[in-house]
Amino acid sequence: MPKKYIDLHLHTTASDGSFTPKQLLTKAKELGFSAIAITDHDTIDGIAEGIELAEKLDIELVPGIEMNTDYENTEIHVLGYYIDYKDQKFIDKLASLKEARYNRIKRIVGKLNDLGLVIDFEEVKKNADGGALGRPHVAQIMLDKGYVEEWSEAFDKYIAKGAPAYVERKKLTPQEAIQLIKEFGGIPVVAHPVLIERDELLEQLIEWGVEGIEVYHTEQDEEDSKRYLEFAQKNGLLITGGSDCHGPRRKGEVLIGKIKASYDILESLRQYRSN
Repeated sequence: MPKKYIDLHLHTTASDGSFTPKQLLTKAKELGFSAIAITDHDTIDGIAEGIELAEKLDIELVPGIEMNTDYENTEIHVLGYYIDYKDQKFIDKLASLKEARYNRIKRIVGKLNDLGLVIDFEEVKKNADGGALGRPHVAQIMLDKGYVEEWSEAFDKYIAKGAPAYVERKKLTPQEAIQLIKEFGGIPVVAHPVLIERDELLEQLIEWGVEGIEVYHTEQDEEDSKRYLEFAQKNGLLITGGSDCHGPRRKGEVLIGKIKASYDILESLRQYRSN
């Protein structure tokens, strides 16, 4: 029997990805994946469309989310798997986060205009195509208008933390995100731990209730993955893996296919959920 592969960290146009759910699933099918998860930032808007198509393509789709949180000036992302994306209370809670993103991007655009970079907020909204607004949508407009030569330059020079057009936004704490994911049936998992750059916080996240760690990720090399695998095994954590693909117009490279995690990982998640 051929080996089955999964990617449990993918973004769509529902947040800051450039693949629609249909395009993402079609690409996953082309690459031979047996299962994927849609994990958009602070939103579940792409899941229903994805699940409908996944059934037709014979791909298993795990409903997920990636919550952006902050602790002691450190950004920590928490993935949630098997969340109840149909629960209206959950939808309402996420709506307030979406509004905060909207207001933040509006302020960033205002700052860019003050700096002489003429950008219409309506252009940014159009680029998001109805999805939750994020800085990548602003960066893409800056690139399209020729204000920067690379997507990363927009961040480094203008909209990254400490840059002149940066605006803080309301974020949940890791504890709040973990509790929210669990409240609506999900399994909370630490995303790309190497990007946190503070491994000592992992113990704290376990105390707050995190149940898994993303061992395999495109920003983590073999040594990183080995370290986090040992940490997961030592602490009884679930293991996940994903590419964190944002599509062809984000971050300069299509990452889906760069990480092909074993289907055994998904079976362990499913078994944990049923216990």
